[in-house]
Amino acid sequence: MERVVVSGSGIGQLGDAWRTCVGTGRFNLALRQDYQESLTLVQREIGFRYIRGHGILHDDVAVHRTYDAAGHRGTAYVFTYVDQVVDAYLRLGIKPFLELGFMPRALASGDQTVFWWLGNVTPPRDHAEWASLVRALLQHLVERYGLDEVRTWPVEVWNEPNLAHFWQDADQEAYFRLYETSVHAVKDVDASLQVGGPAISPGADDWWEPFAEFVTRRDLPADFLSVHAYSSGPSQHVPFGVYQTLRGPQHLLDQFARPGKILAGTALAGRPLHVTEFNTSYRPDNPVHDTAWNAAYLAPVLAGGGEHADSFSYWTFCDVFEEEGVPASFFHGGFGMLGHRQVRKPTYHLYAFMARMGQEVLARGADHLVTRHAATGRVTVLAWQPVGGTDDPAEPDRHEIRLSLPVVSDAQVTGGTHGSDASRVFVMRHDVDETAGNAWAAWREMGRPASPSGRQLDALHEASEPARRAFSLPVVPAADGGRVDLDLTLGRHGITLVTLDPVRDETPPWLDDARILGRTPNDTPAGSPTPNDKDDA
Repeated sequence: MERVVVSGSGIGQLGDAWRTCVGTGRFNLALRQDYQESLTLVQREIGFRYIRGHGILHDDVAVHRTYDAAGHRGTAYVFTYVDQVVDAYLRLGIKPFLELGFMPRALASGDQTVFWWLGNVTPPRDHAEWASLVRALLQHLVERYGLDEVRTWPVEVWNEPNLAHFWQDADQEAYFRLYETSVHAVKDVDASLQVGGPAISPGADDWWEPFAEFVTRRDLPADFLSVHAYSSGPSQHVPFGVYQTLRGPQHLLDQFARPGKILAGTALAGRPLHVTEFNTSYRPDNPVHDTAWNAAYLAPVLAGGGEHADSFSYWTFCDVFEEEGVPASFFHGGFGMLGHRQVRKPTYHLYAFMARMGQEVLARGADHLVTRHAATGRVTVLAWQPVGGTDDPAEPDRHEIRLSLPVVSDAQVTGGTHGSDASRVFVMRHDVDETAGNAWAAWREMGRPASPSGRQLDALHEASEPARRAFSLPVVPAADGGRVDLDLTLGRHGITLVTLDPVRDETPPWLDDARILGRTPNDTPAGSPTPNDKDDA
């Protein structure tokens, strides 16, 4: 196959839209130990900026509290759990992306609910009282965390109102009234607070133009726009799970780009766009989420999604999630990039690999992204096996990539203080595929234990580690400073991270690895002094 020659001149910057925000299970779940331990790991190894989920106004957070006792009747706003959760988020370096919902039971106009945890999805029986609740929440956050801080927290009005599951009758007029009430309440607290919507699900193109016309006609703020993106078809149910067809990765990218195209001729053209949920499947019980295929599928989405949206939020960071009830098995097709007990899934590794990429983009391809770190000269390659949707041909068992990469020598990085250019680079390779870095595959071989024992859990953690290999490659002098030929063979549904660092060889002249028991002259690294060179010295 032909070798791809990567230019030493950058073609752009790798933005952080892919890790600006991440999704989470409902707000109350953040009080749990497994949740907080998972978020700690995610923040340490990936580092998201915002986190978004449902239910900050749900009754299990208990913000809206009515009372009628001893001659006293009224409503109290209680922020005990809100404070605990937001404090934990900020301590871990992540800010809330606030979603207003769902409706407190005492304020709801009806009894329609969604999910196992019964989120009420009916309009408020009293819009003035809803406005008071929204103002109270935002005012409390401002008083506790400071106006400058809360001004950086987006406020999104509701979730997927175009679906009858999430908004009674998917009533567009009723949502527009809720939106108007909500944005006025937010701006009453401070005009600089960011508020937007409409947080619609895939396939709701017929909502965009009416929304734009409504906010324009009513002169309402829409500081940002939000939408969701999934690529799966109807659910085929089995006990405690589903299977679904899926379209190819380009379908997700097309969904990211769609609002901008529809709104190009409206007053909302150019507004920041946040994809506040995306994944392959929209179900929290589809086993595809646990697989290496899911990671390979999403690799081009992470690599290119920032061209279409200001952020796109993976739904979700961990499997502490209960929309369909308490999970019936350890691996159950949960949305999380982390399973329970912080077991890393292949998709987690995709994000962790992205977190190690450089800022300067050198190349983008159908199966690779190449970047460079400005401070060190490190060249980093993310490579993946392209995968398609249900109707596309099956992927082969291996995928090959051949690259010619520009490298920066140690002398160039340090301004020449260390002498001549390095003659080789140190290469570190990390692989995830159907067998490597794949806890779900190991769990399947175990017999799919619903509640793994301590020993089995240890084995799953070990199986979740990527395969790693360290070696060096020679640098070939070239007009742009030097080049390295990198040949990669990826396993089925593989993703690979490769880092290349200039070598500063500090081997003392008296060392001779060939004299170590079991070593031969052939074990000497390329570019190292030969035994005879050492003897002559």
